[in-house]
Amino acid sequence: MSLNSATPSSWKDLPRQYFQRELLPLLADLRLAIVLLLAIALFSISGTVIEQGQSLAFYQENYPESPALFGFLTWKVILAAGLDHVYRTWWFLALLILFGSSLIACTFTRQFPTLKAAQKWSYYSQLRQFEKLAMSAEVDAATLDGLEPLLRRKGYRLFREGDRLYARKGLVGRIGPIIVHASMILVLLGSIWGAMTGFFAQEMIPSGETFTIQNIFDAGPWAAPQIPKDWSVRVNRFWIDYTPEGNIDQFYSDLSVLDAAGQEVKRKTIHVNEPLRYRGVTLYQADWAIAAVRVQINNSPILQIPMGQLDTGGAGRLWGTWLPTKPDLSEGVSLIAKDLKGTVLVYDQDGQLISTVRAGMATEVNGVRLTIAELVGSTGLQIKADPGIPIVYTGFGLLMISVLMSYVSHSQVWALQQGKTLYVGGRTNRAQVAFEREVLDMLDALSAAPHPATAEA
Repeated sequence: MSLNSATPSSWKDLPRQYFQRELLPLLADLRLAIVLLLAIALFSISGTVIEQGQSLAFYQENYPESPALFGFLTWKVILAAGLDHVYRTWWFLALLILFGSSLIACTFTRQFPTLKAAQKWSYYSQLRQFEKLAMSAEVDAATLDGLEPLLRRKGYRLFREGDRLYARKGLVGRIGPIIVHASMILVLLGSIWGAMTGFFAQEMIPSGETFTIQNIFDAGPWAAPQIPKDWSVRVNRFWIDYTPEGNIDQFYSDLSVLDAAGQEVKRKTIHVNEPLRYRGVTLYQADWAIAAVRVQINNSPILQIPMGQLDTGGAGRLWGTWLPTKPDLSEGVSLIAKDLKGTVLVYDQDGQLISTVRAGMATEVNGVRLTIAELVGSTGLQIKADPGIPIVYTGFGLLMISVLMSYVSHSQVWALQQGKTLYVGGRTNRAQVAFEREVLDMLDALSAAPHPATAEA
């Protein structure tokens, strides 16, 4: 039918026909699926290599314009392309959706028809049909009645009509690929849902302080309901275990989750690889710092002086503060610490080291007695919420099961009785050698069975 002679009703069918004839085969094309999968893998690697959800200053410092990394990768390129939040960019989500559409198209155009065809059965009534099979044989003085129990013992399901027989097994192997596709679609849906509704935050909290999650670095457009507003977290204590050589062995945070009334609803001591989970939010132990030093000057009350991290040019981590030793602030000392072991270095105004003091000890500086009570640590927490994780885990669980199902061979056997001769043939979609050995064993058993006439004699 030409376009000029098309009726109004046929014009309405054109979009559907174009989709079925052009777009659907393109979406179901294996080559397109491979290209999309490679693109998703490539951009996922970039999201792993390039730090995600950092501040503008971080990218300007680590990806300067001169010299540009690889000659082109600068902070401007990263921000313009969305490489600072790869998994939430429109183009990455579009790749996931397109890949999922390709899987769905392949499932409905190939996998379901293949399963439907495998569920049907037909009988062979012509010898030339057996000649087309990869494996066929003829057995003299054998019957279908003798073949049936052998097939049943091998797990075949039998269909018989007169002198014709059809047997099959391993239909689950045809269902496996469909579940593989379904599980991959679940993983994609979980990833998209997590990207749209999850968030990532970082907090540095001193021991003894209570905080609510506020320092959010990265969040999806629908993440607001996931950010807790009716509960908070108290850092009961933070401490570090050191090895005999003085290196950090592990650092710990004793955390309490408090409800809106300030009552403790959950408590746990976390460390690296052992987080605290509450209402879909996970708190990981990620970093540490020195928040303050508690000191006493002569007989004064104990004062808590904040400490800040010093710029050492990459030579190590140091924290320091300045402590006045006179009321008019005309004199003072600098206090430096590098860990929470309790050792504090005391420097005068000229930068000369005048004393080394441990927690609980005192020293004389500028005519006063300075006592170091303790160093107060801060725990660095990474806080994440990803509502898509249960969906992703479900998809991966189904994927492992369905992959095992896909390895099951779908085997078919046909048989035709003509006089005293039995014609047998079969085929399988995988494990051809094992299938041939199985059929040959049945044929050997069939040939070795006594002929009915011989048994009567």
